[in-house]
Amino acid sequence: MMLAFALALALLIGLSLGLLGSGGSIITLPVLVYVAGIPAHEAVGMSLVVVGGTSIVGSLLNARRGSFDWKAGAFFAVSGMVGAFVGAKFTHLVSSLVLLLLFGALMLVVGARMLLKNETDTQPQQCRLWRCLGAGVAVGILTGFLGVGGGFLILPALVLFAGLEMKRAIGTSLAIIAVNCLGGIIGQLHYVNLDWPLTLAFLVAAVAGMFAGTVLTGRLSAETLRRGFAWCVLLLGVALVGWNGLALVGAR
Repeated sequence: MMLAFALALALLIGLSLGLLGSGGSIITLPVLVYVAGIPAHEAVGMSLVVVGGTSIVGSLLNARRGSFDWKAGAFFAVSGMVGAFVGAKFTHLVSSLVLLLLFGALMLVVGARMLLKNETDTQPQQCRLWRCLGAGVAVGILTGFLGVGGGFLILPALVLFAGLEMKRAIGTSLAIIAVNCLGGIIGQLHYVNLDWPLTLAFLVAAVAGMFAGTVLTGRLSAETLRRGFAWCVLLLGVALVGWNGLALVGAR
């Protein structure tokens, strides 16, 4: 029953990625750990496969519609893949408890930022090579370390640093997420053995959600979706920090 519920949540992960080019990946790890019962370190690798595979499908769908920027995508993807490979090496230096606590803290920061500031309100700037490469490396390190695609950071970075309008940024973000995840997967496979049948089941469910998300793109208010997802991220972050914080101090 819990596995079926986790697969249903994977549909929502793909839906979020399809609608916003970000967001779904940040809840993949908690779903795998707390709903599917996967050990945290193995869940990081599974998360990278699910998010990366789903993002490949989404980027191809957006490229067919012309919502893609190859130049900005290349800058962020190459630097992000290097960062993700490096970040994956640090995952196994910390305990599962600390890993999930850090993940929850990141969710709180991201959720608050999404609520308090609309990234698209800032005037976009032209992409400068070293600034874009630096941003890509930083996002990539987080991708490999925490098993997140990084879209919640990539999307505003593409608008602010690469000067992309929102729809092109969404399509480009998905391609960068896919490449970042590939770098993270290569790094993670040195340390864990994945349950591939279960991983592929999650991937299929997420891809189905991705198709639904691309169909819905443009029919719903991006601001409404963004704020709604921000609240979900905040609530999950509070739960993760609270639960693992209590464990850290021996209160549970």
